[in-house]
Amino acid sequence: MKVPHPIPYQGSKRNLAPPILGYFPKDVATLIEPFAGSAAITLAAAARGLADRFVIADLNKPLVELWRAIIESPEKLARQYETLWRAQHDDRRQYYDKVREEFNRTGKPDRFLYLLARCVKASVRYNADGQFNQSPDNRRMGALPETMRLHILGASHLLRGKTACIASDYREIVAQATRDDLVYLDPPYQGVCGERDPRYLQGVLINEFIEVLETMNFRDIKYLVSYDGRTGERVHGRKLPDRLRLHHVELHAGRSSQATLLGRAEITIESLYLSPALAESLNLAKSYPRHSVKQLALLEEKVQSK
Repeated sequence: MKVPHPIPYQGSKRNLAPPILGYFPKDVATLIEPFAGSAAITLAAAARGLADRFVIADLNKPLVELWRAIIESPEKLARQYETLWRAQHDDRRQYYDKVREEFNRTGKPDRFLYLLARCVKASVRYNADGQFNQSPDNRRMGALPETMRLHILGASHLLRGKTACIASDYREIVAQATRDDLVYLDPPYQGVCGERDPRYLQGVLINEFIEVLETMNFRDIKYLVSYDGRTGERVHGRKLPDRLRLHHVELHAGRSSQATLLGRAEITIESLYLSPALAESLNLAKSYPRHSVKQLALLEEKVQSK
């Protein structure tokens, strides 16, 4: 089935979902996304019936409340979005600013959805006070109400009655995982911005993150991590350390749009790390070298044919 995606979000793993799902084990009790964002992996897994239950978690409380509204009150949210969308036509920039002010003051899910649909490159931005401050993309009006309604209702159909939405720090979320679960971690992307990344309410310290992964290894938790990568010769972020004994895979993320604008034809490669417990359950070799482009293409062809 076509996977619904009600929340447009820059950095979403929507396009990488098929190869990532190829590394799911059988009989997943609960799929847990501690850095949910657009929950692209959760939606794709639900569409293919790869887990019995789901946890959509994020430190961003308004985002979690938006997911709760999508899942539990889809018709109401679709109507609210349509009302906002149809009221924007006289002065779209002034109207956007008004909705943004209302969202920052109230945190209402319908306002947030409208802003995400209209903001530049579907890219959230927050100021130092944690307020949404991204500008609108004046070239587009956001998803049509009919289209948005289909995505909202589709996501609700996949997740309703079997999904918990939790606003919490990732450390508290992964502590709840059991050996029957699978955790997919997609923390704030390394190496793109400075110490404070305006795309996120709070960053993730790498040493702290590594300690959390070590604890999960000790508990034999199955998990996947999207963490670093490269575009052409440029490397984004530090590799996760060898002592974690992770199974490393490189996934094609397509041509870099930024590089294309600069006249360079560069492919973005993203890393996917499998925990020792997950790699063992899939009968993968413990020592897993980085692939050449040719090897990577053959691997992805094999994974997607599952």
